[in-house]
Amino acid sequence: MDATTPTRTLFETGASDLAEGSPVRSLAHLAEQAAWCTPDSCGAAATVSTGQGIADVPTAVTHPDLSALVSVQWESGEGPIPAALDTGRATGADDLLHESRWPEYRAKALEAGVRSSATLPYRRDGITLTITVYGFRPGLKVEKGCTATDVLGELAATGLARERRYRDALVEVDQLDTALRTRPVVDQACGILMYVLGCDADTAFDTLRRLSQRTNRKLSDLAGALVRTRGHGLEAELRSLGDKARRGTRAAAPGNGADPGHAAAPDAGSTP
Repeated sequence: MDATTPTRTLFETGASDLAEGSPVRSLAHLAEQAAWCTPDSCGAAATVSTGQGIADVPTAVTHPDLSALVSVQWESGEGPIPAALDTGRATGADDLLHESRWPEYRAKALEAGVRSSATLPYRRDGITLTITVYGFRPGLKVEKGCTATDVLGELAATGLARERRYRDALVEVDQLDTALRTRPVVDQACGILMYVLGCDADTAFDTLRRLSQRTNRKLSDLAGALVRTRGHGLEAELRSLGDKARRGTRAAAPGNGADPGHAAAPDAGSTP
């Protein structure tokens, strides 16, 4: 990579299988803006980590040579990005020519013509965003504080966390909607079980749950099939499960069995 290479071209690496709306597009724009905001920067990289391994960490870089600098850090577990993730503090190298902490990263960086770098981490709600800027010359420094790059990182991390909460809320709404739509079918299936087994509602639901676990089918799918067939062909299995459910209910009922703090009284006719 030389000083005449434009840094406006974006190259996104990792998470290529993510669907539309993934953070990679936003990361690419963030990396570009970070490079623009940092004086003497020749390029930048941005990553998002959730602490669940490095295999699917979304990454965006402003030049293809920088992707190798990010990859070598994940592979070796050493470098400014892993260090910033571990400590939660800004981590950098003023002059990689004299850097001894990360030999593999140092070699790759010098091979690409990079002499200095700085990584800033931002943690929000289980997400850690990192911005790394690179310089062709020694002495590139970007620290936490009122710098344009740092403000950009703070805003981006807050936005990513908000987006994650929004997506989690959508998933929860979808689950609640599914539960509301399937509840009538489950109630009908429980009614059929109550009729076939002559049991109460709690036993009927417990029987349906046991059958779902035994057949490895979703409760709603099993309930739908039970309603369609009216329970025909499953009478014997349903009764067996119903008997187990009733026994479990009786065993758990208060007042059943001996008081654990007192021994049972001996039978009058037994020998002491």
